[in-house]
Amino acid sequence: MSAADTTTPAKVPPPRSAPPPPAPQRPRVKRTSGTAGTPWLLLAPCLLVLLLVMGYPLVRLVTLSFQKFGQSQLWGFQPAESVGFENFTKVLGDGEFWAVVLRTIVFAAGCVIFTMVIGMLIALLLQRVSGWVKTLVNIALVASWGMPVIVATTVFKWLFDADYGILNAVLSKLPGVELIGHNWFASGPQGLAVIMLLVVWGAVPFVVITLSAGLTQVPKELEEAARLDGAGSWGVFRYVTLPVLKPILVMLTTLSVIWDMGVFPQVFVMRNGHPEAEFQILTTYSYDRAFVVNDYGQGSAIALITVLLLLGVVAVYMRQMLKIGEVE
Repeated sequence: MSAADTTTPAKVPPPRSAPPPPAPQRPRVKRTSGTAGTPWLLLAPCLLVLLLVMGYPLVRLVTLSFQKFGQSQLWGFQPAESVGFENFTKVLGDGEFWAVVLRTIVFAAGCVIFTMVIGMLIALLLQRVSGWVKTLVNIALVASWGMPVIVATTVFKWLFDADYGILNAVLSKLPGVELIGHNWFASGPQGLAVIMLLVVWGAVPFVVITLSAGLTQVPKELEEAARLDGAGSWGVFRYVTLPVLKPILVMLTTLSVIWDMGVFPQVFVMRNGHPEAEFQILTTYSYDRAFVVNDYGQGSAIALITVLLLLGVVAVYMRQMLKIGEVE
């Protein structure tokens, strides 16, 4: 046997196989929770209700404001006659209308200012009292807020009654005060002040509850840091609390302006359904023109002007909210 036969042949490593080609990736399918029209589909019932409840009356209001429409047209004896801008010309050229507008603005401004100031003071006070006191105050606020407007107006009529009002009797017990038989509605300013007090009394609970919720979002660390920097109570409120509450204050102020410019039952019921000239505001003035004078065209024109004024308030509100959103 030769050496060549006894030599073990060298093992040749197997050739490397090429790596398998990567599996083709499947295109990712973007999963969406719904189509683009889903939000509108969900909002459709609410929009339909708004269209039925507010759409038709608003269209009818606009139509009547450009027509001559009285009792003859109401009962069908004569067809409605289009008069263009004649109703608006008569209304805007009437000095009594502008006196009513000024009275409405002053009345609404007073209600809003007193509502916001008193509401803020009570909300701040509730942050410093014990739990059971806060509970009692909240119960009283909710009870007054939930009271129907007609009931609250009747209570205020009794409180300020000239002959049997408890307020006159209580104030007359003060030294040098004699108000027995005093008629608070003998003059427009005094009577509107009483109605303003009624409106503020009904609006303060909502403001207090909303601001109390907002005050819980004010960081305590910022308040403590401001106090360590030497800021007093007013400084903490001005530079820490107010900036945090600004969006809520803008919302509450706007809503209060809209509500207070639209006050009707308080004035109507307080004056027994016949508000005198010095008690007229835009809502009651429009009602009188339409249902007392039976000039539905002018009444609709006054109501439409009121709507346009309120839309101006809403535009200011939206602008402020957009500014706040840009800052944040």
